[in-house]
Amino acid sequence: MRVGKTYTRHFDLETRQHELLGVDLGEGTPRRALVLGLILYAVWSGALLLLFGLPNRFSFTAYFLPPLVIVIYGTQPSRKVDRRWNIAYWAIGIRYAVLGHRPIICGGRRAATRSEWISRRARWGTRADALIEAPGGGALERWLGTEDTNPVGAGAPLRLAARPRLYGPDAVVRARGRRSRKHMEAQA
Repeated sequence: MRVGKTYTRHFDLETRQHELLGVDLGEGTPRRALVLGLILYAVWSGALLLLFGLPNRFSFTAYFLPPLVIVIYGTQPSRKVDRRWNIAYWAIGIRYAVLGHRPIICGGRRAATRSEWISRRARWGTRADALIEAPGGGALERWLGTEDTNPVGAGAPLRLAARPRLYGPDAVVRARGRRSRKHMEAQA
């Protein structure tokens, strides 16, 4: 048996920014992380400026620290797939928890109806029950959905009663003989 190895991770070269507006950045900052940080700072600070105005010396931390933490931890390689950043896993997880995903039915030949999607309550599991039981959580019950085991579009579970059969060599020879005779007759 042959075993292959992937060496492409060793050839992953990232571009680095060594100078920014005349300031030496030393060894350099990865450009993708720098661009992500600039975008996060612009969006976060812009939203806070519109909501609360200019920061004072106490609220400056709220303007500065959250995007910095997200960029530092989010741009590290993931432990599961080292080619993917942590922020990608966070975004996929949040999207699944809030929106879910469209199920693939028959290899994509048929679009799933909304009743065939996994409900928000089923996706959140025990956390949904804890939210509902918390004070004021009754209002969330409608948003989380009901706890139904069978969606509307699905029927009862199928019970399979498979019985294995063991065929001996004589049965295999008979089956092969029948097939080969039919094959010979079809060719003639």
